[in-house]
Amino acid sequence: MKTILVPLQNISMMTSTLDFVVRLAQRTGAYIEGFPLRLGIPQYVVAELAAGFPLESYQTKSEAELNEMRGFFEAFMLEHDIPRAAGGSSRPCFDWLTTAPEGEDFVGSYGRAFDLIVMARSDVDAAGPHRRAIESALFEGGRPVLLTPLNAPRSIATNIMIHWNGSTEQARVNAFAMPLLHLAERVSILTVVGGQGVPGPSADRIVRQLQYNDIAANLIRVELEGRDTGEAVLDAARAQGCDLLIKGAFTRTRLRQLMFGGATSYIMEHADLPVLMAH
Repeated sequence: MKTILVPLQNISMMTSTLDFVVRLAQRTGAYIEGFPLRLGIPQYVVAELAAGFPLESYQTKSEAELNEMRGFFEAFMLEHDIPRAAGGSSRPCFDWLTTAPEGEDFVGSYGRAFDLIVMARSDVDAAGPHRRAIESALFEGGRPVLLTPLNAPRSIATNIMIHWNGSTEQARVNAFAMPLLHLAERVSILTVVGGQGVPGPSADRIVRQLQYNDIAANLIRVELEGRDTGEAVLDAARAQGCDLLIKGAFTRTRLRQLMFGGATSYIMEHADLPVLMAH
């Protein structure tokens, strides 16, 4: 994972997200690119919202916020000894995309050119644009998305848990995670007995697959015990002291998760460790 895309927002979790990105890039020798994530608002809507003060004032304020985000990002990188990218520069290094358009959809389309997209995780109180940006990355990017919590662990990908549910989505994110799995000191394959899953290979087959890729993994099984699947997964990761969870995203449809709940939504809203996801 040598190229990392980071959408920047004016949210409280941004500092911890950048802290995680820096430590990951230092471990993997990655290039980091930041850009401002902005809600796309049609001009006629802006005009309605700006009633009572000139549209120029709104645009000036927006430009000031963009400059503030860029200044924050660049200062953070330099303070943590990540140099600006230059011709022939060594990694880790960083750069800033000045031409990013408005709209959450850009995260998914532009993210296809990167090995990894890193964003602050959603929560039950997250604004709609933030959640839509995460879903754009997951559904349109074709790349893995790493969601960071408010207080990420100091270690990165040393103790990894894979939640195996038999699904195509989980197989895909396992493949994306191979570079990190090779770095890990410990890898666990979790099965939630009675939890949400689909017909597919057993967890034992995944252990065997990883062994042939020179990755030793141990198998863990837990019961639901009255919990939702997502809650059981996070409890197991916490009990094992994991610093990264590998999770396939939206095995059930978004609509079904919205109506009936699902492990993906629960983990996105409650995870207290970094989660690598892919759809």
